[in-house]
Amino acid sequence: VQLQASGGGLVQPGGSLRLSCAASGSIVGINRMGWYRQAPGKQRELVATITSGGTTNYADSVKGRFTISRDNAKNTVDLQMNSLKPEDTAVYYCNAARVVTTPWTSRTYDYWGQGTLVTVSS
Repeated sequence: VQLQASGGGLVQPGGSLRLSCAASGSIVGINRMGWYRQAPGKQRELVATITSGGTTNYADSVKGRFTISRDNAKNTVDLQMNSLKPEDTAVYYCNAARVVTTPWTSRTYDYWGQGTLVTVSS
């Protein structure tokens, strides 16, 4: 699975950005797509995910400001980021997950795109 992300950049506090990610390759069975971010000196953290059925999950810190959407036909996932804050500054990574479940176990295979830098600063 290859993931190509785009849309990062510099924005002032209170501004908006939209990140896009396109998946290609062996995408059959990809159950979930989403965005994670990593700020300098911090661990990578979940921002938002969306399943193939449209179920979304957001980090508390972005609820009400960010919206994740997915186009299953185009294999793309977007993240609309509004009311951006300086603490949103980070490298944002697109993620695709294939969850394989058997009667005995469940295993997740994660795929990552290259990061795209989002800087929120005046």
